[in-house]
Amino acid sequence: MNQTHSLPGPDDITRFVLPNGITLLLRSNFNSPSVTLHGYLPVGSLFDPDEKLGLSDFATSSLMRGTETRSFEQIFDSLESVGAVLGFSAGTHTTSFSARSLMEDLPLIFDLLADCLRQPVFPPAEVKKLRSQLLTGLAMRAQSTGDMAAITFDKLLFRDHPYARPDDGYPKTIRAIQRDDLADFHRRCFGPAGMTLAIVGAVDPARVRDQVEEVLGDWVNPLQPAPPALPELLPLSETVRQHVPLAGKSQSDLLLGVLGPRRRSPDYPAASLGNSILGQFGMMGRIGDVVRERSGLAYYASSNLSAGLGPGSWEVSAGVNPSNLEKALDLIIRELKLFTENGVTQEELSDSQDNFVGRLPLSLESNAGVAAALINLERFDLGLDYYRKYEGMIRAITPAMVVEAARRYINPSALAIATCGP
Repeated sequence: MNQTHSLPGPDDITRFVLPNGITLLLRSNFNSPSVTLHGYLPVGSLFDPDEKLGLSDFATSSLMRGTETRSFEQIFDSLESVGAVLGFSAGTHTTSFSARSLMEDLPLIFDLLADCLRQPVFPPAEVKKLRSQLLTGLAMRAQSTGDMAAITFDKLLFRDHPYARPDDGYPKTIRAIQRDDLADFHRRCFGPAGMTLAIVGAVDPARVRDQVEEVLGDWVNPLQPAPPALPELLPLSETVRQHVPLAGKSQSDLLLGVLGPRRRSPDYPAASLGNSILGQFGMMGRIGDVVRERSGLAYYASSNLSAGLGPGSWEVSAGVNPSNLEKALDLIIRELKLFTENGVTQEELSDSQDNFVGRLPLSLESNAGVAAALINLERFDLGLDYYRKYEGMIRAITPAMVVEAARRYINPSALAIATCGP
């Protein structure tokens, strides 16, 4: 069997754009009686005012709490009666949703999705209950060394940029949000322009398009704003560091890193392979080997490349005994210097290339995996043939390309360093 041809491509992905701006991506898989749906709208915390940060997250969490035609209980009873799942989540740029059902129940899913997106009523009792839940979550966040290090890291790295703000806000801003704020935010910001749905499973593409058009085709919102332009963000010129004290903790968490490439950057594939070698592959790459395995200084240690529509981050995280914090930081910074000075070996690169190429078909074995992959194609404008070209693109990257990408982004003398613990 031709592995490349078994991957999604232009010949088996059907793409429709409805007149109101909704994009549909469909791929049939009649080996499964189920259907998976993933999607998003271009509305997120970028639209939140500072004094009501968390508004997008609050509104999204309220969508299934009651609509003009269904109560909270009726929505969940409808799903439970057919063993289906539907959920929403908010991010910085987007409000995402996902669903899973049997093929014959897909019209119900579309009906519920349209109802929750178009006609939420934000019942006061449910808003009060949800606010209490959100505040509980923020109280737990405030006691998590990992979460507080991550929030502080974003403030240092993305200073004076919307990415410096936590999507879920702060206790003060959540308390400031009233039911009318939620309804007004939904009225202004939710709409079909830029909405994308990927549907994979035992479906006929033309029939699914008709079903979506029936429930969402007449949706318009002349108030819907365009996504805001992101301000330019320059790399740090020197190391900045902040510690968040949390008494009574037996672990300190640390995050250090730099600005990374956007997902659409030509540097991204080489940086991604470099990140695998630095702190992902095997037992968490070089970082895991040096800091955790050989030195025994960390409970966990790895690196991560976070890339999206805007500037990303290239970061190293670790959980350590508080007495080992400075030793672990010194070791990690030394490893970053070696990484940018000496680059990677052909053997390291080949191992990571094999891993990247081998795990792609595994990630696409399920309807959910394919649906998520199709969403990425559209969100980042990668092209319908991206997965067919993927192996060639990954194999073409050389050690010199990896070290060039590493040197472009990683400056061991200009890091954002956030730590949290006793």
